[in-house]
Amino acid sequence: MTKENSQNYLSEIKEVIDRLPLEGLMEIVNLILTAYEKNKQIFVFGNGGSASTASHFACDINKTVSLDQEKRFKVICLNDNLPTLLAYANDGSYKDIFLEQLKNFLQPNDLVIGISGSGNSENVVRAIQYANENSAESIALTGFDGGKLAKTAKNSVIIPVNDMQKVEDLHLILVHMIMQNCFRKCRTSTSYPSK
Repeated sequence: MTKENSQNYLSEIKEVIDRLPLEGLMEIVNLILTAYEKNKQIFVFGNGGSASTASHFACDINKTVSLDQEKRFKVICLNDNLPTLLAYANDGSYKDIFLEQLKNFLQPNDLVIGISGSGNSENVVRAIQYANENSAESIALTGFDGGKLAKTAKNSVIIPVNDMQKVEDLHLILVHMIMQNCFRKCRTSTSYPSK
């Protein structure tokens, strides 16, 4: 990669950062904090690069935000149990690998977060549909035009760029922004006791 290509990449990232939908982001923070306050589970998942973002999200919330807190978050990343994923994909269908796991655990008013750069990952869309049909809250993190996922989820944040790598870069930035907002709120509110 030439220096010019690198500079162009960073310039485009900076331009998209200036157009991030921060109102939608704060709504997601509020939904996560509501789930926490009500002792609800939070499920997160995605494919490929979005799977690694989902894992990172669960780690940041469960460890960084919950550390030294008496009250803890309950975040479960559905793409982290590889044998379970492979069993559902092999014995059933890859399109149901997340939906089938939700059937085991989902309770009313739990929060379900699907991540898909294109917004068209069928297994993510189907799991969000299932969440909606079973009285859960749902969030989509997408890019491009939002795809089917943004239309299906009750809440969504769309990264406004048609480049998968930039969408994935900015999803991770969103995850860190969410984590820091939750961290600050949990340590400044009397509703969220620490040790």
